[in-house]
Amino acid sequence: MMKTSESKYCKCLYFTTNALARKVEKLALESWKPVDLSPSHAYLLLMVLEEPGTQPGCIANHLQLSPSTVTRLIEKLEEKQLVTRTAEGKQTNVYPSDTAIALLPKLKACSEHFYNNYSIILGGDECCKFITNMSLVADKIPV
Repeated sequence: MMKTSESKYCKCLYFTTNALARKVEKLALESWKPVDLSPSHAYLLLMVLEEPGTQPGCIANHLQLSPSTVTRLIEKLEEKQLVTRTAEGKQTNVYPSDTAIALLPKLKACSEHFYNNYSIILGGDECCKFITNMSLVADKIPV
């Protein structure tokens, strides 16, 4: 397969970021296989484990996802009996189940595996700088 940097679209932000996203997605999917969760489900579950009772809106903000996407992710985690939602007044809070709590060491291992994989590929220091710069660029786009 042709390298992204050799494509005639290599100077296009849309093309390049999507090519990168697809490759990172493959690395992430491989890393999260041991817990049978997609990366999005896994990161949402990690957030709920770190902050039991967190609200879907907060989750959406941190994961940079739409509220409707977060709702679908939570529903899937409920089906797997990994989280529960409770209504407290007008607020909905999300809590981890005992099964999710027991899964935490494996989730942390998957996260570490993912980090180690891309750090080896990109180089540790360079990787941190790259991610920071990507976050700053993303912040500049007002969508």
